[in-house]
Amino acid sequence: MKALVAGAGRLGTQIAQVLAAAQNDVTLVDLNEDRIAELEGSLAVRLLIGDACGPAFLEHAGALTTDLLVAATGKDEDNLVISLLAKRRFAVPRVAARVNDAENSWLFDHRWGVDVAVPAATPLISLIEEATGASDTVALLRLSKAGVNVIETAITSQSRAAGRALADIALPAGTVIATVLRDGQPTVPTPDVRLKPGDELLLVSHAATEQEIHAAFQ
Repeated sequence: MKALVAGAGRLGTQIAQVLAAAQNDVTLVDLNEDRIAELEGSLAVRLLIGDACGPAFLEHAGALTTDLLVAATGKDEDNLVISLLAKRRFAVPRVAARVNDAENSWLFDHRWGVDVAVPAATPLISLIEEATGASDTVALLRLSKAGVNVIETAITSQSRAAGRALADIALPAGTVIATVLRDGQPTVPTPDVRLKPGDELLLVSHAATEQEIHAAFQ
């Protein structure tokens, strides 16, 4: 699947990491040159500097052949413009958009080309408070075209993986760690990263269940 993510903030970067870990062709774009330079070499995605509100730039970024576009900038007006262009001009099959201000949520529907509205308080890929209150491991979503699940697990002081390096943890077959969230920021899951209480991991797996992921870390 080809995915185009507009906005390289926390949410956009997180989504790009998870989609790339699932072997998708991902392009991440942002206006901020410093932010793109900061991400170079740390993500297995195509990085571009430019304004996704511009039709010419969206076409350059691959909107004509994109299966999924995620508008994840910090401005609702930009996300609406990007979504409308994606759906009306480029006929992108699936468009998701972040809603930064809850008062604008009524705008984020098919009239603006939005298939999935993502409230800022409930990001597409995040710690879902109600679910994790009962369990430290939760399946967040299924990427049907890629045939994989995205599963999150939280490290606590009681977790068996606390204090261990990622290289020392045996993962179920067909499972990769997409990112480690530390202090709310996504980090690259290199083998030498040592897990600490408070860390949250997003894993992508073709076959593993929540119970198997739980057994590996908890």
